[in-house]
Amino acid sequence: KELLPAPLSMGQMDAYLDASFAVYAGVPDLVQWCLDNRILFMINSTGMIGYFQRVFARKLLPRVPVLSAHPMLRYPQCDTDPAEIYELFETRDKGRNTEAVAKAEAISADKIILIGDSGGDGPHFKWGATAGAFLVGSMTKASLDNYCREQDLTINYRFGLDYSRGEKDPEKEMDVDFRDLVTIIEEFVHR
Repeated sequence: KELLPAPLSMGQMDAYLDASFAVYAGVPDLVQWCLDNRILFMINSTGMIGYFQRVFARKLLPRVPVLSAHPMLRYPQCDTDPAEIYELFETRDKGRNTEAVAKAEAISADKIILIGDSGGDGPHFKWGATAGAFLVGSMTKASLDNYCREQDLTINYRFGLDYSRGEKDPEKEMDVDFRDLVTIIEEFVHR
C-alpha cells in the first residue's frame, strides 16, 4: 500500500474491472441460486474488500450477504456492500471468520460447504475438516492437494479440472460450469 503514489480510486478499480474482470461459467447463477434457496453464500478471499465492493456495485456478481476479505483497500460504505464484512489479514483468518459467521447465524459446521482451490485455502480446509464441514476442491491445485495430504485432510468432492500434478489449462477452466455444483449442494443440504 505504501508503494502506491495514492490510494486506488473507485474509478481506477472500475477501469481495472472493465479490462480484467472474469468469472467462471455459472458462478453468478450458482450464487443467485444459493440466495434464492436461502443458503448463505459467503465469499472468503484474500482479495481486497474494495475490489468486491466495486464488483457488487457494478452488479458483476450477485451481492452476497457476507464478505471476508483484506482491508488494504476499502471504499466508503454503500448500499450494494454485503450486510456483513469481516476483515481477513492472513489465510488462517478464513476459518476464524467462517466460524464467527456460523455462530452468528446459528449454522452448525456440518451444514457448511467450503470451496477452495489452492494452498491458501489449506488452513480454511483444516478448520473445516476439524469442525465437520464438507470440503470441495475446485480446480484443485497441487498446493492444496499437498497441504491436505500433509495434514491428513480428505477433500470430500473434487470439482472441475484436477491440477494436483501441477499441469494447468486456463482455457479448459472456462468450460467448467459452476452450476453443476447445485446438485452437490442440494444433496448435501438434504442429507
